[in-house]
Amino acid sequence: MTKSHDEEQPAMTSLSRRKVLATGAAGAVVAALPATAMAAVRRMELLDDFDAIGLARLVTTRQVSAAELLDLAVARVEETNPRFNFMAHKFYDRAKQAIAAGLPDGPFRGVPWLLKDLNTNLEGTPAGEGSRYYAGNISQFTSELVRRHQQAGLVIFGKTTSPEFGLTATTESAATGITRNPWDPERIAGGSSGGSGAAVAAGVLPMAHATDGGGSIRIPASCCGLFGMKPSRGRVPMGPGLTEGWGGLSVHHAVTRSVRDSALLLDMTHGIEPGSRYSAPTPDGTFLSYLRKHPGQLRVALALSPPAGTPVDPECVAAARDAARLLQSLGHKVEEAAPKVDVAALGAANFALLSTAMVARIDARAKETGIAPSPDVLEPVPLMFYNIGKQTDGAAVARAHETFQRAAYAVGVFMEDYDIIVSPTLATPPPPVGRLGLSPADFTAWGEEVSAFTPFTGLFNVTGQPSMSLPLALSAKGLPIGVQMTGRYGAEATLFSLAAQVEQAQPWWKSMTAPVRRQS
Repeated sequence: MTKSHDEEQPAMTSLSRRKVLATGAAGAVVAALPATAMAAVRRMELLDDFDAIGLARLVTTRQVSAAELLDLAVARVEETNPRFNFMAHKFYDRAKQAIAAGLPDGPFRGVPWLLKDLNTNLEGTPAGEGSRYYAGNISQFTSELVRRHQQAGLVIFGKTTSPEFGLTATTESAATGITRNPWDPERIAGGSSGGSGAAVAAGVLPMAHATDGGGSIRIPASCCGLFGMKPSRGRVPMGPGLTEGWGGLSVHHAVTRSVRDSALLLDMTHGIEPGSRYSAPTPDGTFLSYLRKHPGQLRVALALSPPAGTPVDPECVAAARDAARLLQSLGHKVEEAAPKVDVAALGAANFALLSTAMVARIDARAKETGIAPSPDVLEPVPLMFYNIGKQTDGAAVARAHETFQRAAYAVGVFMEDYDIIVSPTLATPPPPVGRLGLSPADFTAWGEEVSAFTPFTGLFNVTGQPSMSLPLALSAKGLPIGVQMTGRYGAEATLFSLAAQVEQAQPWWKSMTAPVRRQS
């Protein structure tokens, strides 16, 4: 059997290798399309019928141009954004200029792309951080990750909404308003990458940039019926300047419709950057190549109860149980088990780390602008974190990191017996808007409600393990329910191989199409 290019050259890590990764995978999509059929397909349907690899292949074969795809994405934004409010900033003219100047010959050449408006910079464009405090802030440089996005051929035409500083599980902010779920506008799209989740669910584009500091890729993936992979700590660059977020809790990647888009995007973006103090292990071959490899018989722990013991909606439990049965039918060994961690200690550690991180960030902004932090520029929860952080000493931060290390060790020992942990992604289907925002009447009740909604995700930001949400179920009300699958540190390849197997066994492309796209 002849090996594909990405299987033959696993040692290559240069851009030249990255440019050719998509050729074989995308070709199968377009090759199956009769020549006469392409002319009959309405252009707008391209955004619904093809993933990013498929769209790039259409550009490569000149069946559609990058300018046409951009026009389609812009038209879909203008059609759907008034209903769902997922755009923080629009760079339409800049995107047209990038196309006219000539795009790099990367595997996603010509595919429209949106950045999340949080800790991500494109020189000369707004960087609002979901906050009124950053009104008028313009990036003075381009992030290394964004540079890699551009090298991949992606066409950046805007930024998506985020809650202020990414501090909650919904995307609602005083700066940009409420982002709504295309499955039900009265429900949240998740957070803090809810703008990206809503944009993909609305059919604007097949994938969008997202970040995850406590579940913020997996939460909107679950809420919006998408695939969301949180990579291992140190896998994807975050600089220049600062090469980790929230003490290593936060990572960058994307929400996507297909598994292969996520894998190829990670192939294009992973690897150390100048100043990296650590890096996740380099895989043996490309992530995309693992989609064609059988994962082997995996040992699966089914964890249905959150570490804190909070209640889980029966529909979410049922979704995880169904996924476990599917894995058993695919030959994997499943048993109910879960790692044990000190939830109270982790909660205190997270609070110490986030509150002091808010002090550093807000004080830096105050120095830049001369504007003191106050309710006029900050929402109540970030201001609460800031005020508490001012009273938190350095020893508390040191103890927080020690707590994280103990939890990582406990989970690492647990995973000597298991390859994968399966759980619900969230404790309920997406709740109504207005409950998890950053302006609550009662801070304690707000914290308890956010934690009860997201009890499964944050642990794996602490441990640094890769974790993905797969769109495998719908609630009785027709709302998406995600199932979380988590691997050992550095084992994204195993997760991608498993995800591809599940995607083939239970395809979600059509069943997880938001009503707005079925109606358009």
